[in-house]
Amino acid sequence: MTMNSVNRIKKAHLISLGCARNRVDSEVMLGKLLGQGWQHTDSLLESDVAIINTCGFIEAAKEESINTILECSEYKTRNKNLKIVVAGCLTQRYKTQLAKGLPEVDLFIGTDEFVRLPELLADTDKKNHSKVHAKRTHYIYDEHHPRVNTLSTHSAYIKVAEGCQHNCSFCIIPAIRGKLRSRPASSIIAEAKNLSELGVKEINLIAQDLAAYGRDRTDGADLLSLLKELVKIEKLHWIRLLYMYPENITQEFLQFFAEEKKLVKYLDIPIQHGSNKILKDMKRDVTIEEIEETISQLRAKVPTVAIRTSVMVGFPGETEKDFEDLASFVKRARIEHLGCFSYSKEDGTVAARMSDQVEEQVKKERQEKIMALQKEISRAGLEKHLGKTYEALIEKQDKKDKNLWLARLSTQAPEVDGILYVLNRKETQLNQGDIVLVRIIETKEYDLIGETI
Repeated sequence: MTMNSVNRIKKAHLISLGCARNRVDSEVMLGKLLGQGWQHTDSLLESDVAIINTCGFIEAAKEESINTILECSEYKTRNKNLKIVVAGCLTQRYKTQLAKGLPEVDLFIGTDEFVRLPELLADTDKKNHSKVHAKRTHYIYDEHHPRVNTLSTHSAYIKVAEGCQHNCSFCIIPAIRGKLRSRPASSIIAEAKNLSELGVKEINLIAQDLAAYGRDRTDGADLLSLLKELVKIEKLHWIRLLYMYPENITQEFLQFFAEEKKLVKYLDIPIQHGSNKILKDMKRDVTIEEIEETISQLRAKVPTVAIRTSVMVGFPGETEKDFEDLASFVKRARIEHLGCFSYSKEDGTVAARMSDQVEEQVKKERQEKIMALQKEISRAGLEKHLGKTYEALIEKQDKKDKNLWLARLSTQAPEVDGILYVLNRKETQLNQGDIVLVRIIETKEYDLIGETI
């Protein structure tokens, strides 16, 4: 071995699939490697390791993960140094099957052991090393772990808790991620301060159920007390709350949410269905009447609020009447950002053992009907913004038109919602991360067009 090969800087290629919570895990893995002298590269041909952080939530996500693993593995024929690491939910859920079925993979790491990536990678050079590391350690990251923010220079996610205390009959997440484990408030506040010093203006708080934050702790931590400390961080401009179960939203929270300017008037509230029968079978512990009452109270206190939610069609036993109940709810609620997904039969869940599974074609037709409804709701909702002026967060400049910029309003979350196209007709100086005033001049089905003023 030559001295040059010994001293050569190793390079890592990272692919993060699935949700924002998975992205944070990916950022910790990347931070661990870079902290030990590695470099990040977008080229698989230059990489010493390709890390695929997988999603194993539903069938479509599993297929995407497997296809990505196979695509990366093909590069081994052209890059003899390349090692393949498969991390995350798919490994945690199917570690034995994956190890047998994917011999081209060098290392499998679950949702609790990914923080050990550098040492486990080093072990792959040893004879008879273990390829699978997916023990349940109840790990959760903190502010001391090096982390590379891959979202943008001005916006970041902060995961305040791991795992979930709910037992929804269709969901495999508690089996993969474990029960609720909330971080200490001091850790979250320290991380938010660190990010703000690096130029982050928007933090997006995430968890399986943000509203349940702290309920597993004995130090009195809860979401409201956490938020009261986070809003004191001077350099933070927007604080966004993602994924709050409606049954855990309190009156005290609603009052603070309405009054505090740094809390963007946007809430992600999982609803899942509009039929009480289906909600009961889902083990959601909430009725559609209670959900609508929460939405009504929220809109009464904050008329400008934008709500995001997801609903599911094709759950076992969903009749035509159940579907009509869902469609009726969608029409009544007029949610600003709504996604609709087909039920996925997942091994290990209660719902997978239920009779009366709905045919795939019926699921597809019902999904298309809901999204057709939502398209018109979204179009009409966005038209209300015409002529109004709002603060907008500048994301990036268009590659072809230097006077066109991509941006977001506070009512548009990163990655999942529509965007705002900003025409900089006066050619004023704009930079990534700027928060500027924009007048809305045109609306689309899901996107907005504005101009700087």
